Amino acid sequence: MLNLNSPVDSSNRNALQDPVSLNVGGEIYTTSLDTLTRCRDSMLSAMFTGQIPVLRDDRGNVFIDRDGKLFRYILNYLRSSSLDLPEGFTELALLRREADFFQICPLLEEIHHYEASVPLSFKGGPLGAMVIVHVDSKVRVLHFNLRHGPENYELRTCSVRSFTVDLFCTWRAFLTLLCEHFSYKTSQGPTSPRPCNARQNRLKLEWVPKPEELPQDQYDKQHYRGLAVSDPEVTPSNGITDVQRSPCEITDEQGFVEELLKVSLAEGFKVDLVTPDPADILNCTSLRLVKG
Repeated sequence: MLNLNSPVDSSNRNALQDPVSLNVGGEIYTTSLDTLTRCRDSMLSAMFTGQIPVLRDDRGNVFIDRDGKLFRYILNYLRSSSLDLPEGFTELALLRREADFFQICPLLEEIHHYEASVPLSFKGGPLGAMVIVHVDSKVRVLHFNLRHGPENYELRTCSVRSFTVDLFCTWRAFLTLLCEHFSYKTSQGPTSPRPCNARQNRLKLEWVPKPEELPQDQYDKQHYRGLAVSDPEVTPSNGITDVQRSPCEITDEQGFVEELLKVSLAEGFKVDLVTPDPADILNCTSLRLVKG
């Protein structure tokens, strides 16, 4: 039972002595005032320096009505200044919410870095999620006029190959990851692909690599666009590692399938079906992946 009539404020802060017992959502913790006030700008520091009144339960523990199980990670961070989470931790969103409630800004930054480094499969991705991919390409002959000067044109011909990928995935977060991984190269600059429909789990990619013999203005005139993927480039400078991203263009089916496999295998998918030749996966026309 809570004692609502015994707030701890600056007038009776001396009642708080080491060790401090906390009741956080029914979970009991014992720690020190130094740990609780280590992050000076946090709500916890304000609570235990008398700036914010706190409550006690019927056993004298300071009561905080928050997620008790997640509080262990917050307390451990305050003790060690290190975010230590078990492998396969799936409650990052909840932990971020708790860190935000307690206004522990350094911990929020650590969570952000952790989220950026952990594959989606460790963030709660569903087992059994499926990706079905169909790859197609067509060749067409393009006729165009090459301008040499005023009223001086030469009729040219070249072959262009267009690629189409139809991709279905039951896990929408993976579609989002693919849209971030790939980008279109257009005359207006790079743009990100988008799912076919906000309510559908489908992604369609269409691109045409520019042939060397086709001038850029003619390529743009046809409203063609390329497909690229950004790969990290690590450049050491003055002892500091600088990570930049440069676009890597995809010019054939093999390049696309290779990139898709890199992303999907890193997220815990496994190859389930390849056609027409399972032994030649990079030249497949259909591919099925299942998250195991």
